[in-house]
Amino acid sequence: MKSRGAVRVLVSGASVAGPVLAYWLTRHGFSVTVVERAPVLRQTGGHAVDLFRPAMNISEKMGVLPRVEERATGTNRMTVYREGSRRPVRADLSKIFGATSDRHVEIMRDDLSEIYYDATRDHVEYVFGDSITAISPDGEVRFENAAPCRFDLVVGADGLHSNVRRLVFGDESRFSAFTGAYLGVLTLPNGSDLDGELLIHVGVGRTAGMYGARHLGDARALFLFRSERELDYHHRDVPRQKELLRGAFAGMHAHVDRWLEELDHTPAFYFDSITQLRMNTWSQGRVTLVGDAGYCPGPAVGGSTTLAIVGAYVLAGELARAGGDHERAFPAYERAMAEHVHGSHAAALSAARTLIPTSRLGVWGLAQGSRLISALPSGPSRALLRFTAKSARLHNSVTVDDYPPSSAASGGRGGLAGAP
Repeated sequence: MKSRGAVRVLVSGASVAGPVLAYWLTRHGFSVTVVERAPVLRQTGGHAVDLFRPAMNISEKMGVLPRVEERATGTNRMTVYREGSRRPVRADLSKIFGATSDRHVEIMRDDLSEIYYDATRDHVEYVFGDSITAISPDGEVRFENAAPCRFDLVVGADGLHSNVRRLVFGDESRFSAFTGAYLGVLTLPNGSDLDGELLIHVGVGRTAGMYGARHLGDARALFLFRSERELDYHHRDVPRQKELLRGAFAGMHAHVDRWLEELDHTPAFYFDSITQLRMNTWSQGRVTLVGDAGYCPGPAVGGSTTLAIVGAYVLAGELARAGGDHERAFPAYERAMAEHVHGSHAAALSAARTLIPTSRLGVWGLAQGSRLISALPSGPSRALLRFTAKSARLHNSVTVDDYPPSSAASGGRGGLAGAP
């Protein structure tokens, strides 16, 4: 149970933003409960995500940076095949990453989620296998399984298809903006023994890649493709999603054909549109949103993981600074994040055009540009990437306030488990 006078916060979602927010709220003295629809911490295969300087700095403050660096994928080489060309282009990824950021790690999303969860599990109440069904203006929350419970604040950290956002703000279609592209990820055996290598095939309107991680026995295949219109499928109709993916990449290359053959056997599969969330405000009454739930710039293209980590840190800090007064804290949080969010949306659209070229010239430019940057000395490489790597440059340039721990919220652990 919470201590008397503690501000009670319910966070929906236990992936990345949720545990980071819970960590900092607890440090600032709030009483935090995290509810997660999945029965256990999600281990769905996932894909590699980038942590740029601000997310690395926040992870360091949390004391988890050594574990983050230990779980880095170790991918440092890239082999690029242009569709229709027999000769691949090879590039030094470590030099490319080094030229774009002085502090960067690529890590599997599931690994990152586990690290943040482990950092909070002893101080935060986690409730798995449950979901919010209703939120009243006075903070009473109803659940699928648990008894109703009252909270001072509710935060949706539950991703692009946020349940909290739907309940409070309305249907997702009101805020989603289709970017014209789709993303697919599947887990498959590492038959190519990709030790530190990214193998990528690029064609007009479609890009496919395969990579491993140094501590994993399997590999991931990632697919990005363009579509002029939104495709007709239900988000739970996996067979239809696999059919669409096969159609988009038919005949691209023998490598890609072999990856697609694993669709019938893969233990983990993900498919979704690359969609941006554009909202005028992320807060209403006692409820606010963080990360992809409020301002997703686009999976795989917009640096959404770094954006979510920064957003969680800033939200917790502004709540502490305001002594738990959400009427002051939520607007301050939105002001602090606005420039970063708007910049991320613009950078994501630019990154999508680069990663999924719309012309033969774009395909050639992606392959040859990677080769050129990796071949140049570090100084010229950085100069060239200042003009070409808009997304990485943006995320590395973000600065956030320092929010020292505060006892203003009179915190503790507590929430659903002992609630009446």
